[in-house]
Amino acid sequence: MTETPPAIAYVGIGSNVGAPQAQVARALHELEGLPNTRLIRHSSLYETEPVGLRDQPGFINAVAIVETALSPRALLDGLLALEQRHGRVRAVKNGPRTLDLDILLYGDARIDEDGLTIPHPRMHERGFVLEPLLEIDAECEIPGLGRAAQFRELTTGQGVRKIGCAT
Repeated sequence: MTETPPAIAYVGIGSNVGAPQAQVARALHELEGLPNTRLIRHSSLYETEPVGLRDQPGFINAVAIVETALSPRALLDGLLALEQRHGRVRAVKNGPRTLDLDILLYGDARIDEDGLTIPHPRMHERGFVLEPLLEIDAECEIPGLGRAAQFRELTTGQGVRKIGCAT
């Protein structure tokens, strides 16, 4: 995996299949296993209604902040490998999943490459991202958009409920 100078990255975590709370809690701990990556902190767990494909179980979501010397692409590769170890199958877009890991932010980077867009393109529209994100970093800035908190009002009514700790 490619190393770069250490950066702070935010990772969105979600699951709605196969003991979702346990999947998310395990993934939070497994982030530490990525090369040259250290978990700084993570949010509580949030129970959320599905977005997009509505006919599926609700999700458990969280956000983690990591410090990593992996490049954005190498971090993505590591997250995708973690998803696979959790049995992730990409059969239906926005469909049920054992584990979903997304790079939300990587320092102040703005990247738009095949398979990698940072900041995550819809993070400011999704309560299941904003609520846990703002819990752990109320001053978070989304490069190109501004403070994450300014978008919170747009996500009210999306069925996001804090349910407790991940451990």
